[in-house]
Amino acid sequence: MTPVRVAGVGLTSFGTTPERTSRDLFAEAATAAFSDSDVPRSDVDAVLYGNFMGELAEHQGHQGPLMAEAAGVAAPATRYEAACASSGAAVRDAVVRLRSGVDDVVLVGGAERMTNLGTAGATEALAIAADDLWEVRAGMTFPGAYALMARAYFERYGGTREDLAHVAVKNHANALENEKAQYQREIGVADVLEAPMVSSPLGLYDACPISDGAAALVLVSERYADEHGLDVPVAITGTGQGGDRLALQDRTHLARTPAGREAAEAAYADAGIGADAVDLAEVHDCFTIAEALALESVGLVPTGEAITAARDGLTTATGALPVNLSGGLKAKGHPVGATGASQIAEMAQLLRGDHVNSAAVPDATVGLTHNAGGTVASAFVHVLEVSR
Repeated sequence: MTPVRVAGVGLTSFGTTPERTSRDLFAEAATAAFSDSDVPRSDVDAVLYGNFMGELAEHQGHQGPLMAEAAGVAAPATRYEAACASSGAAVRDAVVRLRSGVDDVVLVGGAERMTNLGTAGATEALAIAADDLWEVRAGMTFPGAYALMARAYFERYGGTREDLAHVAVKNHANALENEKAQYQREIGVADVLEAPMVSSPLGLYDACPISDGAAALVLVSERYADEHGLDVPVAITGTGQGGDRLALQDRTHLARTPAGREAAEAAYADAGIGADAVDLAEVHDCFTIAEALALESVGLVPTGEAITAARDGLTTATGALPVNLSGGLKAKGHPVGATGASQIAEMAQLLRGDHVNSAAVPDATVGLTHNAGGTVASAFVHVLEVSR
């Protein structure tokens, strides 16, 4: 398929900024994205914006036009909602629109303001991504849901809390020099194992933080890039979407995430590559077990083996398959509406060679991003490649 060029990327720092609104955050990210590109705001044909809990956190719906205005763009705008994969959904639609010829320039991204709700409020808001009738009303929260998935994984394939601890340690190490990351501090396996238990077997350091932040991308068609002589080495060459039943009790497996598999298979086919071509990945690690589930679903690690991938060194910065060099959701942060676009921004920089951790992958030419909604009832996978 025709590639879509990543002309510019922009990120705010992820962290705790309850005084900042999502429009303020997105304006900063969009400004950075335009500064990173050679594309004027006046050329933008559409704004596609991901956000999950705006009505709850800011009493604000109809955010598409609001964010276009904040970004200084006069173009039709649409908000996308797919829980934690909201901007992943927006990016997929942007790719489709640019390929079809409907648009030549799209500003796509997302933002979330969460910390102003407090821990209890944010937990309650996040829970609406689950089945209200059969999960939320019974007291289900996402730490509990992923704990069930971890238990199911351990029972079927084996694994220990120490295996999961290595995922957290790895991603914190990757975030140390990332100025956009919420947690830029090193932790050890003992820190993870001795942290307060949240929902067994998941402890405090197995979970990503509650975050505020925004991400923006300026995507352009191949035609636009050629006509304007843009030097844009990184392209999105594959996109895929997958789905599953919303409630855990309605699924065939708790230890697998078929939505991720479907999305990855579609993205690989779209890009004309196989999983063996991928040099590095950014995957949805809202909990440490989620990273293992993601790696298996996208075919980067055989089923039942991803649990020890970090411990064995496969997915570390110096391993054969570096995963979450940004720090991942675990350490970089997870402002849910921004995450999917943020993964692509980080991957584009890693492949361009101007990311703080690009030195770990100097010869990388193919990257994959995996963004999931809820307990992976929604999944979006994108393939990025260096192609001049």
